[in-house]
Amino acid sequence: MLTCTMAGCHTSEKLNYPAAPQDGTVDTIFGLEVSDIYRPLENDTAPETLAWVEAENKVTQQYLSQIPYRGAIAERLAHLNNFVKRGVPSRENDGKYYYAENDGLKNQAVIYRTADLKSGDREVFLDPNTLSDDGTVALTGTFQSKDGKYTAYTISRSGSDWTEIYVMDTATGELLPDHIEWAKFTGAEWDGDGFYYSAYPRPEAGKEFSNANENHQVYYHKLGTPQSEDTIVFSDPANPLHFHSAGVASTEPVMFVSIGGQGVGNALKMRRGGAWVTVSPDQNYDCEVIDVIGGKIYLLTSFGADRRRLMVADVANPARENWKELIPEGEGVLKSVQLSGDNMYLTYEKDASDHVSIYSMDGKKVSDVNLPGIGSIALSTSRKHPEDVFYNLSSFTSPSTLYSFDVSTGESTRMFQPELEGVNLDDYVTEQVFYPSADGTKVPMFLTYKKGLERNGKNPVYLYGYGGFNVSLTPGFSAYRMFLLENGVIYAQTNLRGGSEYGEAWHEAGTKMKKQNVFDDFIGAAEYLIKEGWTSPDYLTIEGGSNGGLLVGATVNQRPDLFKVAFPRVGVMDMMRYHLFTIGWNWASDYGTSADSPEMAKYLLGYSPLHTIRNDGTPYPAIMVTTADHDDRVVPAHSFKYAAALQAADTGDAPKLIRIDSKAGHGAGKPTAKVIEEYADIYSFMFHNLGLKPESVVK
Repeated sequence: MLTCTMAGCHTSEKLNYPAAPQDGTVDTIFGLEVSDIYRPLENDTAPETLAWVEAENKVTQQYLSQIPYRGAIAERLAHLNNFVKRGVPSRENDGKYYYAENDGLKNQAVIYRTADLKSGDREVFLDPNTLSDDGTVALTGTFQSKDGKYTAYTISRSGSDWTEIYVMDTATGELLPDHIEWAKFTGAEWDGDGFYYSAYPRPEAGKEFSNANENHQVYYHKLGTPQSEDTIVFSDPANPLHFHSAGVASTEPVMFVSIGGQGVGNALKMRRGGAWVTVSPDQNYDCEVIDVIGGKIYLLTSFGADRRRLMVADVANPARENWKELIPEGEGVLKSVQLSGDNMYLTYEKDASDHVSIYSMDGKKVSDVNLPGIGSIALSTSRKHPEDVFYNLSSFTSPSTLYSFDVSTGESTRMFQPELEGVNLDDYVTEQVFYPSADGTKVPMFLTYKKGLERNGKNPVYLYGYGGFNVSLTPGFSAYRMFLLENGVIYAQTNLRGGSEYGEAWHEAGTKMKKQNVFDDFIGAAEYLIKEGWTSPDYLTIEGGSNGGLLVGATVNQRPDLFKVAFPRVGVMDMMRYHLFTIGWNWASDYGTSADSPEMAKYLLGYSPLHTIRNDGTPYPAIMVTTADHDDRVVPAHSFKYAAALQAADTGDAPKLIRIDSKAGHGAGKPTAKVIEEYADIYSFMFHNLGLKPESVVK
């Protein structure tokens, strides 16, 4: 069957999907019978699973290859991305400035350094593109020793969370023999002639990307010695599901270990060469060390402050009951505190955008930073060099623009502004609206679109959400998104409960047995867009990744009538077993687990995307699931089982595809070429199933 509109055509014939391996598994959880017939797909290295993956990708690629403008979209996305992107510079311990830059379409940004940012002279310090032939090795961090002599850097291969650490001579770039493997969720914290890092025991061969990770330990590596001689400085065998992250004060001999993984915040311990002392005893609150100055620990915490505040503690007596408030909780959420000479720069989030204020070290407000626009900032300061204050500001209609800030005058000077060839950013506008959720809660949402757009109910909308884990969605620029905007699509980004936009209460309102609030907020966004005439269900696309993939899957199951196209990406789709893989147990503070109680198990089963797919002929939107073979954050088994169940169910003839990437992970560090390919497939699938033509590539 061929369905045509004035703008284009799309096929709606039923596809033949490959049969997935199954074994008829049914689990009994607190008396609930839970079907999990596609359990064999959890073994991602089994021959049957590999054959199914190959067959699924063949179906998906055959479908996408028939979309006539797919190649043109990829070319347009490459063109839109071909502009210089520069990160915010930082002044390091060797006195030089370092920053990341991608001059256009490089797979990974290059790290440059210079002695003078104004001179234009610079040199390549580290180019991750030379670490692999296909750009799938990503640089995840650089860490300079306190004397500036050495630089440790961390990499990820093929998008995995597993981390390797290398060390180089900062001045010459010469690589040292030191090499750390099987580290995870770590940097390199220098102390003396070595550094601290966090790692798990070496995983079982063949299960590196799926088995549960337990017993995270902090090690000390002395330069010039093999990893086998590294010493364990902190471990907690009694709590194998805790994360342990080391930190070292900048100028005083104080070490910290942050302990998280099973709460909404983190515990904190410290030592000054002796025994470990408790600073914050539990994981019920955030507790972030800013630094230690003059025997005082500066702590950013949510303890006693839903939107966080700044406290000080005496190194000699650091227990929580002895903390003193330095800067009280304010109107916005206090996101970060950065030191600069005798001042502190505090970044607040208010209604999902960033604001910066300056305070003296004794907690008195000096001034606000008058930012040149509304959006998100990346701020860089130096405690030793107060003249070095830089920030990048970005919004939905403005790419990251670099400024320097002069604290004496309060003025910002633009240092670098990207230029997009053939794109007039003034053609687009962003507005923020507040809409009611099912329980009456007002939820903010940003709408970005081409000026002059009419509310005629026929505008395509691309609605994005997340709603969890204290993650806030603030304005930001995407060249990929520009393709949507130039083709008349409205980009809608909603700030659902479960995030950190309004503090811990906003987060908590979207967790555990309140998770339905998040889905209601997302449904409310769609209903608002339809009611206000922005769009209609025939033109509405939704997308979310990771926890947002869960959001899309659950929302489609609950309200398939609202959407035409859906993209659940690298999603948590099996809520009954998520905690059994890699670091899934870490998400229990947001979700709860099926092992907690009969009530919790029943609640999770009630919205689990895998288990709530309809099978009664109810028409579903066109769906393309995305995942990757090296995703060891949300293992691909989630998407595998969900896609298999979706394809087997009676949900109408709209396509239900799965796109399985190779040599890729959860998303971070993905090379530019792969991102362009993925978005070309996503946008092709979307326009094709909306029955529209992207006019910027098809005339």
